[in-house]
Amino acid sequence: MASHDIFAGESQRLSDLLRVLPGSSVDLSSWDTKSTAGFPGDGKKDAERLRQGMLVELADLQERLFADGRSFPERATSVLVVLQGMDTSGKGGTVSHVFSLMNPAGIEHTAFKAPTPEERKHDFLWRITNALPDKGMIGIFDRSHYEDVLIVRVENLVPEDVWSKRYDLINDWEAKVADSGTRIIKCFLHISPEEQQARLAARLADPSKYWKYNPGDIDVRAKWDEYTEAYEAALSKCSTDVAPWYVIPADRKWYRNWAVATLLHETLLSIDPKWPPATFDVATEKARVAAS
Repeated sequence: MASHDIFAGESQRLSDLLRVLPGSSVDLSSWDTKSTAGFPGDGKKDAERLRQGMLVELADLQERLFADGRSFPERATSVLVVLQGMDTSGKGGTVSHVFSLMNPAGIEHTAFKAPTPEERKHDFLWRITNALPDKGMIGIFDRSHYEDVLIVRVENLVPEDVWSKRYDLINDWEAKVADSGTRIIKCFLHISPEEQQARLAARLADPSKYWKYNPGDIDVRAKWDEYTEAYEAALSKCSTDVAPWYVIPADRKWYRNWAVATLLHETLLSIDPKWPPATFDVATEKARVAAS
Protein backbone atom coordinates (compact mmCIF):
# COMPACT_ATOMS: atom_id res chain seq x y z
CA MET A 1 0.00 0.00 0.00
CA ALA A 2 1.34 3.41 -0.92
CA SER A 3 2.44 5.80 1.80
CA HIS A 4 -0.12 8.53 2.38
CA ASP A 5 -1.02 11.02 5.08
CA ILE A 6 -4.44 9.41 5.53
CA PHE A 7 -2.83 6.28 6.94
CA ALA A 8 -2.85 6.02 10.69
CA GLY A 9 0.67 4.61 10.71
CA GLU A 10 2.09 1.27 11.76
CA SER A 11 -0.18 -0.65 14.09
CA GLN A 12 -1.25 -4.18 14.86
CA ARG A 13 -4.87 -3.07 14.55
CA LEU A 14 -6.22 -3.33 11.04
CA SER A 15 -8.69 -0.57 11.86
CA ASP A 16 -5.75 1.82 12.23
CA LEU A 17 -4.14 0.70 8.97
CA LEU A 18 -7.25 1.04 6.82
CA ARG A 19 -9.01 3.96 8.51
CA VAL A 20 -9.49 7.27 6.75
CA LEU A 21 -8.42 9.87 9.27
CA PRO A 22 -10.95 12.66 9.93
CA GLY A 23 -10.24 15.73 7.84
CA SER A 24 -8.12 13.87 5.30
CA SER A 25 -8.40 14.54 1.60
CA VAL A 26 -8.80 11.13 -0.02
CA ASP A 27 -7.17 10.26 -3.33
CA LEU A 28 -8.21 6.69 -4.09
CA SER A 29 -5.45 6.28 -6.66
CA SER A 30 -3.01 6.20 -3.71
CA TRP A 31 -4.73 3.14 -2.22
CA ASP A 32 -3.53 -0.14 -3.74
CA THR A 33 -6.59 -2.27 -4.59
CA LYS A 34 -4.41 -5.40 -4.42
CA SER A 35 -2.90 -4.58 -1.05
CA THR A 36 -2.92 -7.16 1.74
CA ALA A 37 -2.04 -4.67 4.49
CA GLY A 38 -1.96 -6.21 7.95
CA PHE A 39 -2.57 -9.78 6.81
CA PRO A 40 -0.55 -12.06 9.09
CA GLY A 41 -0.45 -15.13 6.84
CA ASP A 42 1.16 -16.15 3.58
CA GLY A 43 -1.43 -15.03 1.06
CA LYS A 44 -4.55 -16.83 -0.05
CA LYS A 45 -3.44 -20.26 1.15
CA ASP A 46 -3.63 -19.06 4.78
CA ALA A 47 -6.64 -16.78 4.39
CA GLU A 48 -9.41 -19.35 4.71
CA ARG A 49 -7.83 -21.03 7.73
CA LEU A 50 -7.36 -17.71 9.52
CA ARG A 51 -10.83 -16.47 8.59
CA GLN A 52 -12.54 -19.67 9.74
CA GLY A 53 -10.70 -19.54 13.05
CA MET A 54 -11.77 -15.95 13.56
CA LEU A 55 -15.36 -16.68 12.55
CA VAL A 56 -15.71 -19.16 15.42
CA GLU A 57 -14.77 -16.43 17.89
CA LEU A 58 -16.91 -13.90 16.05
CA ALA A 59 -19.91 -16.19 16.43
CA ASP A 60 -19.30 -16.38 20.18
CA LEU A 61 -18.93 -12.60 20.52
CA GLN A 62 -22.06 -12.03 18.45
CA GLU A 63 -24.05 -14.49 20.57
CA ARG A 64 -22.99 -12.62 23.72
CA LEU A 65 -23.95 -9.29 22.15
CA PHE A 66 -27.33 -10.71 21.14
CA ALA A 67 -27.97 -12.25 24.57
CA ASP A 68 -27.13 -8.99 26.33
CA GLY A 69 -29.49 -7.10 24.02
CA ARG A 70 -32.33 -9.51 24.72
CA SER A 71 -31.78 -9.40 28.46
CA PHE A 72 -30.78 -5.77 29.07
CA PRO A 73 -31.75 -3.65 26.04
CA GLU A 74 -31.43 -0.44 28.02
CA ARG A 75 -27.66 -0.89 28.33
CA ALA A 76 -26.77 -3.06 25.33
CA THR A 77 -24.78 -2.02 22.29
CA SER A 78 -25.55 -2.66 18.63
CA VAL A 79 -23.22 -2.72 15.62
CA LEU A 80 -23.86 -1.33 12.15
CA VAL A 81 -21.71 -2.49 9.23
CA VAL A 82 -22.06 -0.31 6.12
CA LEU A 83 -20.84 -1.82 2.84
CA GLN A 84 -20.32 0.45 -0.16
CA GLY A 85 -18.39 -0.04 -3.37
CA MET A 86 -18.49 -0.05 -7.13
CA ASP A 87 -20.52 -2.75 -8.88
CA THR A 88 -18.88 -6.21 -8.47
CA SER A 89 -16.81 -5.02 -5.48
CA GLY A 90 -18.31 -7.88 -3.46
CA LYS A 91 -20.86 -6.48 -1.03
CA GLY A 92 -23.02 -9.62 -1.23
CA GLY A 93 -20.01 -11.92 -1.15
CA THR A 94 -18.70 -10.18 1.94
CA VAL A 95 -21.99 -10.74 3.73
CA SER A 96 -21.96 -14.45 2.82
CA HIS A 97 -18.39 -15.05 3.94
CA VAL A 98 -18.19 -12.88 7.05
CA PHE A 99 -21.55 -13.56 8.69
CA SER A 100 -22.05 -17.21 7.70
CA LEU A 101 -21.40 -18.73 11.14
CA MET A 102 -23.33 -16.18 13.16
CA ASN A 103 -26.75 -16.64 14.69
CA PRO A 104 -29.14 -15.28 12.03
CA ALA A 105 -31.54 -14.22 14.79
CA GLY A 106 -28.97 -11.60 15.78
CA ILE A 107 -28.40 -10.25 12.25
CA GLU A 108 -30.45 -7.60 10.47
CA HIS A 109 -29.49 -7.35 6.79
CA THR A 110 -30.84 -4.56 4.59
CA ALA A 111 -30.04 -4.22 0.88
CA PHE A 112 -31.08 -0.74 -0.17
CA LYS A 113 -32.51 -0.35 -3.65
CA ALA A 114 -34.02 2.69 -5.35
CA PRO A 115 -36.41 4.45 -2.94
CA THR A 116 -40.05 3.37 -3.07
CA PRO A 117 -42.82 5.94 -3.64
CA GLU A 118 -43.50 5.91 0.10
CA GLU A 119 -39.82 6.46 0.93
CA ARG A 120 -39.62 9.36 -1.52
CA LYS A 121 -42.23 11.20 0.52
CA HIS A 122 -39.75 11.48 3.40
CA ASP A 123 -36.29 12.85 4.08
CA PHE A 124 -33.51 10.69 2.57
CA LEU A 125 -32.48 9.46 6.03
CA TRP A 126 -35.98 8.29 6.97
CA ARG A 127 -35.73 4.81 5.47
CA ILE A 128 -32.18 4.45 6.80
CA THR A 129 -33.27 5.28 10.33
CA ASN A 130 -36.07 2.72 10.10
CA ALA A 131 -33.52 0.02 9.23
CA LEU A 132 -31.13 0.65 12.13
CA PRO A 133 -30.35 -2.48 14.19
CA ASP A 134 -32.04 -3.04 17.52
CA LYS A 135 -29.99 -3.33 20.70
CA GLY A 136 -27.75 -6.38 20.72
CA MET A 137 -28.07 -6.82 16.96
CA ILE A 138 -25.56 -6.54 14.15
CA GLY A 139 -27.03 -4.59 11.26
CA ILE A 140 -25.64 -4.85 7.74
CA PHE A 141 -26.34 -2.20 5.12
CA ASP A 142 -25.67 -3.35 1.54
CA ARG A 143 -25.53 0.18 0.12
CA SER A 144 -26.82 2.89 2.42
CA HIS A 145 -27.57 6.57 2.95
CA TYR A 146 -24.38 7.27 1.00
CA GLU A 147 -26.22 6.53 -2.23
CA ASP A 148 -27.73 9.98 -1.71
CA VAL A 149 -24.31 11.60 -2.24
CA LEU A 150 -23.12 9.03 -4.81
CA ILE A 151 -25.60 7.95 -7.47
CA VAL A 152 -27.72 11.02 -6.77
CA ARG A 153 -24.70 13.22 -7.40
CA VAL A 154 -23.32 11.46 -10.47
CA GLU A 155 -26.66 10.93 -12.18
CA ASN A 156 -27.89 14.45 -11.36
CA LEU A 157 -31.02 13.16 -9.64
CA VAL A 158 -31.22 16.24 -7.42
CA PRO A 159 -29.55 19.66 -7.71
CA GLU A 160 -26.06 20.17 -6.31
CA ASP A 161 -27.33 22.62 -3.71
CA VAL A 162 -29.38 19.71 -2.31
CA TRP A 163 -26.87 16.84 -2.29
CA SER A 164 -23.95 19.04 -1.24
CA LYS A 165 -25.68 19.73 2.10
CA ARG A 166 -26.12 16.06 2.84
CA TYR A 167 -22.55 15.39 4.01
CA ASP A 168 -23.12 17.48 7.15
CA LEU A 169 -26.58 15.97 7.61
CA ILE A 170 -25.04 12.48 7.42
CA ASN A 171 -22.33 13.36 9.94
CA ASP A 172 -24.87 14.76 12.38
CA TRP A 173 -27.14 11.73 11.95
CA GLU A 174 -24.29 9.23 12.43
CA ALA A 175 -23.18 11.08 15.57
CA LYS A 176 -26.68 10.69 17.02
CA VAL A 177 -26.73 7.00 16.07
CA ALA A 178 -23.37 6.48 17.79
CA ASP A 179 -24.54 8.40 20.87
CA SER A 180 -27.53 6.06 21.10
CA GLY A 181 -25.21 3.07 21.54
CA THR A 182 -24.53 1.82 18.01
CA ARG A 183 -20.98 1.21 16.85
CA ILE A 184 -20.58 2.08 13.16
CA ILE A 185 -18.15 0.33 10.77
CA LYS A 186 -18.18 1.84 7.27
CA CYS A 187 -16.34 -0.20 4.64
CA PHE A 188 -15.57 1.02 1.14
CA LEU A 189 -14.72 -2.05 -0.95
CA HIS A 190 -12.08 -0.63 -3.29
CA ILE A 191 -11.59 -2.42 -6.62
CA SER A 192 -9.77 -1.41 -9.77
CA PRO A 193 -11.56 -0.91 -13.12
CA GLU A 194 -9.52 -3.81 -14.50
CA GLU A 195 -10.77 -6.14 -11.79
CA GLN A 196 -14.33 -5.00 -12.33
CA GLN A 197 -14.02 -5.74 -16.05
CA ALA A 198 -12.71 -9.23 -15.27
CA ARG A 199 -15.60 -9.94 -12.88
CA LEU A 200 -18.20 -8.73 -15.37
CA ALA A 201 -16.64 -10.93 -18.07
CA ALA A 202 -16.69 -13.91 -15.67
CA ARG A 203 -20.42 -13.46 -15.15
CA LEU A 204 -21.01 -13.57 -18.90
CA ALA A 205 -18.82 -16.65 -19.27
CA ASP A 206 -20.88 -18.74 -16.82
CA PRO A 207 -24.63 -19.30 -17.39
CA SER A 208 -25.07 -19.85 -13.64
CA LYS A 209 -23.97 -16.25 -13.11
CA TYR A 210 -26.10 -14.57 -15.75
CA TRP A 211 -28.53 -13.53 -13.02
CA LYS A 212 -25.78 -11.43 -11.46
CA TYR A 213 -25.16 -9.50 -14.66
CA ASN A 214 -26.93 -6.22 -15.25
CA PRO A 215 -26.43 -4.51 -18.64
CA GLY A 216 -26.84 -1.21 -16.83
CA ASP A 217 -23.54 -1.87 -15.05
CA ILE A 218 -21.72 -0.98 -18.27
CA ASP A 219 -23.42 2.41 -18.34
CA VAL A 220 -22.32 3.03 -14.77
CA ARG A 221 -18.83 1.76 -15.58
CA ALA A 222 -18.54 4.46 -18.25
CA LYS A 223 -18.75 6.98 -15.41
CA TRP A 224 -15.97 5.42 -13.35
CA ASP A 225 -14.11 8.70 -12.85
CA GLU A 226 -17.24 10.53 -11.77
CA TYR A 227 -18.14 7.83 -9.25
CA THR A 228 -14.56 7.77 -7.96
CA GLU A 229 -14.73 11.52 -7.39
CA ALA A 230 -18.05 11.11 -5.57
CA TYR A 231 -16.61 8.36 -3.34
CA GLU A 232 -13.53 10.44 -2.58
CA ALA A 233 -15.76 13.30 -1.45
CA ALA A 234 -17.85 11.01 0.78
CA LEU A 235 -14.77 9.41 2.32
CA SER A 236 -13.11 12.77 2.89
CA LYS A 237 -16.13 14.59 4.30
CA CYS A 238 -17.74 11.78 6.31
CA SER A 239 -14.97 9.89 8.11
CA THR A 240 -15.30 10.89 11.75
CA ASP A 241 -14.06 9.59 15.09
CA VAL A 242 -17.44 7.99 15.87
CA ALA A 243 -18.16 6.75 12.34
CA PRO A 244 -14.88 6.20 10.49
CA TRP A 245 -14.54 5.01 6.92
CA TYR A 246 -12.24 2.08 6.13
CA VAL A 247 -10.87 1.58 2.64
CA ILE A 248 -10.79 -2.18 2.02
CA PRO A 249 -8.56 -3.31 -0.87
CA ALA A 250 -10.98 -5.63 -2.68
CA ASP A 251 -9.27 -6.94 -5.82
CA ARG A 252 -8.37 -10.04 -3.79
CA LYS A 253 -11.64 -11.47 -2.50
CA TRP A 254 -9.94 -13.51 0.18
CA TYR A 255 -8.29 -10.41 1.65
CA ARG A 256 -11.52 -8.40 1.44
CA ASN A 257 -13.39 -11.05 3.43
CA TRP A 258 -10.62 -11.37 6.00
CA ALA A 259 -10.32 -7.59 6.40
CA VAL A 260 -14.02 -6.96 7.01
CA ALA A 261 -14.17 -9.91 9.43
CA THR A 262 -11.15 -8.51 11.26
CA LEU A 263 -12.66 -5.03 11.57
CA LEU A 264 -15.83 -6.56 13.03
CA HIS A 265 -13.74 -8.75 15.34
CA GLU A 266 -11.78 -5.77 16.63
CA THR A 267 -15.01 -3.84 17.23
CA LEU A 268 -16.70 -6.66 19.14
CA LEU A 269 -13.59 -7.23 21.25
CA SER A 270 -13.59 -3.54 22.18
CA ILE A 271 -17.27 -3.79 23.18
CA ASP A 272 -16.45 -6.97 25.15
CA PRO A 273 -20.04 -8.19 25.50
CA LYS A 274 -20.70 -10.35 28.57
CA TRP A 275 -23.09 -13.20 29.07
CA PRO A 276 -26.01 -11.70 31.00
CA PRO A 277 -26.40 -12.97 34.56
CA ALA A 278 -29.40 -15.03 35.56
CA THR A 279 -32.49 -13.09 36.60
CA PHE A 280 -33.63 -16.04 38.74
CA ASP A 281 -32.20 -18.19 41.52
CA VAL A 282 -30.10 -20.80 39.71
CA ALA A 283 -30.04 -23.33 42.56
CA THR A 284 -33.82 -23.20 42.89
CA GLU A 285 -34.35 -23.69 39.20
CA LYS A 286 -31.90 -26.60 39.08
CA ALA A 287 -33.89 -28.30 41.82
CA ARG A 288 -37.16 -27.65 39.98
CA VAL A 289 -35.78 -29.09 36.76
CA ALA A 290 -34.49 -32.19 38.59
CA ALA A 291 -37.87 -32.73 40.21
CA SER A 292 -39.92 -32.17 37.10
